Amino acid sequence: MIGTKKALILIVDDNPINIQVISSILHEKGYNISISTSGIQALNTISAKMPDLILLDIEMPEMDGYEVCKRLKSDIKTKEIPVIFLTAKIETENIVYGFEIGAVDYITKPFNVAELLARVATHIELKKSREKLIELNATKDKFFSIIAHDVKNPFAGILTGSELLLMGLPLYEKPQIEKSVTRIYDSAKQGFDLLVNLLEWSQTQNEGIKFNPTKLNLKMVAQTSLNLVQELAENKNVLINNQLDSNLSIYADENLLNAVFRNLLTNAIKFTPNAGKITLFARESNAMIEVSISDSGIGMSKNVLENLFKIENKVSTPGTAKETGTGLGLILCKEFIEKHGGKIWVESELDNGSVFKFTVPSYDGHQNEYNK
Repeated sequence: MIGTKKALILIVDDNPINIQVISSILHEKGYNISISTSGIQALNTISAKMPDLILLDIEMPEMDGYEVCKRLKSDIKTKEIPVIFLTAKIETENIVYGFEIGAVDYITKPFNVAELLARVATHIELKKSREKLIELNATKDKFFSIIAHDVKNPFAGILTGSELLLMGLPLYEKPQIEKSVTRIYDSAKQGFDLLVNLLEWSQTQNEGIKFNPTKLNLKMVAQTSLNLVQELAENKNVLINNQLDSNLSIYADENLLNAVFRNLLTNAIKFTPNAGKITLFARESNAMIEVSISDSGIGMSKNVLENLFKIENKVSTPGTAKETGTGLGLILCKEFIEKHGGKIWVESELDNGSVFKFTVPSYDGHQNEYNK
C-alpha cells in the first residue's frame, strides 16, 4: 500500500526531453519513476509492474493517450490507477473527453513545476485514502468473520458437551462425567479468552492488530486448539494425529497462532469425510518452523485454490457433512501469519486431500537474528 513505500509514477511520453525534465523533478521529491516512450510500451510496462499513478501524454504515434487510458479503465486490474493527462490541448471538449474516459486530472504543457508537484501529490494522497478505506472495510469484515467463524466453535463445544452429558448422565460413571465437564469448561474458557481478545482488537484497530510474540512451545499451542475441535472430529470419526515435535520452540503471538490452528483444523475436519485422518507435522528450516496440516479430504480445484486467500473473492464451500462457514477464516490466517513474518499456502488436488502449510519464526532463529 502507498504510504509504506515510495510511490511509483509511470511517465508516458514520446518526447525524451519531457521525460527527462519530469523524471528529475519527481525523483528529487522522493518518487520512484518508471518510463515508457509509447502507448504500447506503457501497457506492457504496467502489466509487469503496477504504478501508483500515470502521467500520460495524449499526442503519441501508433496509440494516443486517450486509447491507452480507455484500455486501462476497461481492465479490472488497472482501472483504479489514477491517470493524469499531459497535453498542450486546452480546448474544453478535449478536457471533458479525457474525464469521460477516466482521467482524474490534466496538466498542460508547458507545465508549471509547482502545479505538477501539487497535482501529483494530491492524487497520490487520494489513492492512499481510497486504499485505506478499502483496508478499513476489509478489517471490519475480518472482525465480524472472527466472531462468526471462531466464537461459534467454543459455543458449539459447550452445547454439544452439555447435550451429551444430559443424555448420558443416568448412565455415566464419574470419569465420563469429569471428561464431559472438562470439555465444557475448556470450551467456555476458550470462548471467553477469545471474546476478550476480540474486544481488545476492536479497541485498537487504529493502531493495527495487537501483536505480542513470546517464546512458545509449538506442540502445546496446537494442543490447545486440538482440544477445542476434538468434539467436532469425534462427531465425524476423524482421527487427528499430532506429530509435532514437543521440543520445537517458536517466537509467536499465542492468541493469533491459536486462531490460525483453530481455523485450519476446523477446515480440515469440515472437508474430511467420516473415518478420515488429519496429521500435524512441522520441520525447522532457515530459522523458521514450517507447520503442515494435511487431511484425507475432498481436495480443491485450481479455481478454488487461486481465490482462497483473497478477501475480494471470499470462498465458502459446504463441508462433507454440509457444514457451513464464512469463507474468511483463511484470510484471517494469512494476515496473522504474515504478522509473524511468515507465509501460508496450500497444496491440493480434487479427491486427493489438502495440505495447508505456514511458517513462523523459530525461537532460536529469532534470538540469533536479534543478537546480530
